[in-house]
Amino acid sequence: MGAGGHLPQTWDGLAELAAPHGLWPIGGFHTDAEDDVPRGTETLVLLAPRDAVFWPVFTASPEYGDGAPHPLDRWSRRVIGRLACGLGAKALFPFSGPPWRPFIAWALRTGSIHSSPVGLLVEAEAGLFVSLRGALALKERIALPVSRASPCESCAAQPCRTACPVSALTVDGYATETCRSYLETSAGADCVERGCAVRRACPASQTWPRPPVQSAFHMRAFHGSS
Repeated sequence: MGAGGHLPQTWDGLAELAAPHGLWPIGGFHTDAEDDVPRGTETLVLLAPRDAVFWPVFTASPEYGDGAPHPLDRWSRRVIGRLACGLGAKALFPFSGPPWRPFIAWALRTGSIHSSPVGLLVEAEAGLFVSLRGALALKERIALPVSRASPCESCAAQPCRTACPVSALTVDGYATETCRSYLETSAGADCVERGCAVRRACPASQTWPRPPVQSAFHMRAFHGSS
């Protein structure tokens, strides 16, 4: 145990603590006085689902089965909140607001999460399936792993640019209402049931084991359907 009875904090230690919950530290950065973080924060670590193990963990949770709204957000609060307590850290979430925490800007600060040609976040392992469930604001300055380059740098074809059936996702922005309207059509059923065609088109995404049922869960939440 560390000072004050809290668990010691290292990058590998955080990964080990997060793993049983199907989460992993996808990136982090050392903070400065200009960052919108709790006072005393020295290191901010972003947590994301590791899809090969995350979905079975989440679907076995009480939040998933209780029928109440926003099961994934409630699960994230409970799980990441407990991790933070054990570390003497503060848990921060992308869905708590307003005011909203700048998770996209934080992701880009890590140097391992990047902006893709269609504006979505991309990461070397997860591809366009990047999903941030929360962050740990640590009071200690811990050593960070070497940043990972964007997979887009070595992707000559960049199929993400043309994968959207209605061109809702482009370098100029995300036409969310165009996307939602398409999902209401019979042609949009493929995206609803299997996940966003743009995210699936990414070569890096294709090596990330996200179950189709998980993608369908996220798409229905985005679409607002049951």
